[in-house]
Amino acid sequence: MCEFCINHGEGKKWYEVMGHYSRELFARDNRQQFMKKLFAQLRAEGAQLEKLAALKKRLPFAYRFVRQMATRKMKRDHFGQVVPLEDAEMVVSMVQSITRLPCVCRSSTKQRDDARYCLAVGMDPAGLLGDYPELKNSLEVLTAEEAKKLLRAFDAEGLIHSLWTFKTPYIGGICNCDRDCLAYRAQVAADLLQVMFKAEYVAGIDMTRCSGCRACQRVCQFGAIEYSSLDNKNTVNIRKCYGCGVCRCACGQRAITLVERHTVPEAAGLW
Repeated sequence: MCEFCINHGEGKKWYEVMGHYSRELFARDNRQQFMKKLFAQLRAEGAQLEKLAALKKRLPFAYRFVRQMATRKMKRDHFGQVVPLEDAEMVVSMVQSITRLPCVCRSSTKQRDDARYCLAVGMDPAGLLGDYPELKNSLEVLTAEEAKKLLRAFDAEGLIHSLWTFKTPYIGGICNCDRDCLAYRAQVAADLLQVMFKAEYVAGIDMTRCSGCRACQRVCQFGAIEYSSLDNKNTVNIRKCYGCGVCRCACGQRAITLVERHTVPEAAGLW
């Protein structure tokens, strides 16, 4: 299990603890003001990533120290974990409220204020977006069933589901990400710092079912699906797999399943 499961999980996956979505926890530690400040920071985060990339190139020793400190701060304040569709659906069944809102990451990276890919859970985000009417005007309250339907549509689009803390362990959001998202750019594309854990699962492919069509490879955002022209089959690179499960939706042969990460020795400690 990941570090958060050990520290905050109460003997289970940390995001299965209902108290982590509660309004009582949200009301503590000045979280509302923290989130308002965070939204402003995220809209300018692209420039910060460029500075960190430059530091990594020019002063690698200094960069390693900055990365360590920044990752530690992220785990304390605003950290994520990839989850497959069924776990995202479980979360929306647990929480008191679900609000669809525009993605702050895509607003920053693509100047798109209409990319409504994010779900605020357990809270009302309207008060947090008072300074951003272009985002606030697109809020949509959803039922659990409406949210599940939306998550399934995102899954079919190849979007990666992830849960995010706002002063850990409070969980306030489900993101549905692609390569335009800041988390992807920081951790996967540029390998600048860790901002999220991989899922509690890894993918596996049944070789007897795999047709070698490579549809799973095309949707994998992490480069974890590899193709062998020798036997016309796909395999999963366990070290790269984030366990998001999006590849399952793309597989017409139903050859891909998820298994618990801790049951696969090569993946058990990879977060």
